[in-house]
Amino acid sequence: MSSNSEGLRALEEQRLGPVLRRREQVQPTTTDQRLLDTEGDSQWVHTDPWRVMRIQSEFVEGFGALAELPSAISVFGSARTRPGTPEYEVGVQLGRALVDAGFAVITGGGPGAMEAANKGAREAKGISVGLGIELPFEQGINQHVDIGVNFRYFFVRKTMFVKYAQGFVVLPGGLGTLDELFEALTLVQTRKVTRFPIVLFGSAYWGGLVDWLRGTVVAQGKASERDLLLFHVTDDVEEAVAMVTKETGR
Repeated sequence: MSSNSEGLRALEEQRLGPVLRRREQVQPTTTDQRLLDTEGDSQWVHTDPWRVMRIQSEFVEGFGALAELPSAISVFGSARTRPGTPEYEVGVQLGRALVDAGFAVITGGGPGAMEAANKGAREAKGISVGLGIELPFEQGINQHVDIGVNFRYFFVRKTMFVKYAQGFVVLPGGLGTLDELFEALTLVQTRKVTRFPIVLFGSAYWGGLVDWLRGTVVAQGKASERDLLLFHVTDDVEEAVAMVTKETGR
């Protein structure tokens, strides 16, 4: 075959990895050229396929950072809890006590009650973890976190809270705390996860919610009486730690 014939065939047939292209479907550039070309439309970074890759990367980063954690407890609570208040000091005491009981402490990494629990864990020389979230008013990971991971997506972050914790302690908090609490209750109720302890700290704060669950939700048949056994309420740090320790078999 002449060199001219080979040249024509090269134009008519192109192999790109496992893909074969012929005739009009032959592409004029190589895969590397298209990868390295910095010109052109950049809207592709805002498409769903690209978002899927970002979501995947967040799972990979989270799993990689947390896979070797020892037994841990996730502590939830308000970002608006002020340092120096009794509520903040309870968070510090709880973080210390969990470390003394052999747990790492995981929080949302922010200020307030989260910072308090991280501070207690760090002061007790334990492992203090913060899982942050990208928000318009985000203040960043607090200074008491030893291992911090920031997430774009709430659902990826919530997976990390559940996957790497053996239980939850929920300090007084707002809508974000309620979201995390009911996510945990739903997962346990529906048996999507192996049961783990959920402790609500502060009977005065959580009492109204518990009364509503019992007097309205359960009373109207929207949940069963046994669902109220999915969580414990306490005002004592030692009791909270004893509850998670007992149910995790430590």
